[in-house]
Amino acid sequence: MPSLSSLLLKIPDEFKPMAAIGMGSLILVTLVLFHGLGIHNILVRFKRGEIRLEHGRPHLGLAGLLFARAVFFMLCLHIFEIMAWAFVLNHLGLIPRPADAIYFCANAYTTLGYGAVDLSPLWRNISPIIAISGLFTFAWTASSLVNIVGGYIKLVGQLEEERLQELDMRRAERRAEWDAMRQESQMEQQSRVESGKREAGASFFERRRIRHEERQEENKLRAAARSEIGQLRRKEREDEDKLGQPPPESGGPDS
Repeated sequence: MPSLSSLLLKIPDEFKPMAAIGMGSLILVTLVLFHGLGIHNILVRFKRGEIRLEHGRPHLGLAGLLFARAVFFMLCLHIFEIMAWAFVLNHLGLIPRPADAIYFCANAYTTLGYGAVDLSPLWRNISPIIAISGLFTFAWTASSLVNIVGGYIKLVGQLEEERLQELDMRRAERRAEWDAMRQESQMEQQSRVESGKREAGASFFERRRIRHEERQEENKLRAAARSEIGQLRRKEREDEDKLGQPPPESGGPDS
């Protein structure tokens, strides 16, 4: 079975420029469709990640990673399309060396327009087709990137507000913990003073009983303080988990 490069050689020279345009146009349409599918997938994944971050804890670092991942995948799309053009030109024998094919296609795709590698005069019509494919895909990427940047800026603003709310909640919870510990310490001091008054003039066994009761009272006060601090921390975590959650739907007039 003859190779594609040998079939191209059989095309009459006067038809090769038109064949280059037709072949390049077919590849262009294929790559633009592929680029559209890739951009759609990137936008969908970014939106899903955006929704997860909006309805969860305010993680600004994860928002940055989400944005960086979208930009990286866009770059990968363009690199793949350059490699696809290079593979076709090399496989058809129009540029024998793969490295030269990649270099030529990268220059043409980005409309850079210079380089030591070029196609033969009969097939050079492919060069503007590669440039057009780059213009189409870069324009599509740029418009999608504008939407992603807008969504990222909005997401960061919301997460920053939620982060400030989270810090306020934690400061309030720390103050409440400190108040509970201070109250427990004051009650212990008061209990010791009262026990000291009761021990005055008491017998040895009565003093032992009073001290035992004092220790039991201190243990109760400390257990109550620990329980209160635990409740404060659980409530603070529950309030943090509610950050970003949509408010409950209010009932209608008939509810």
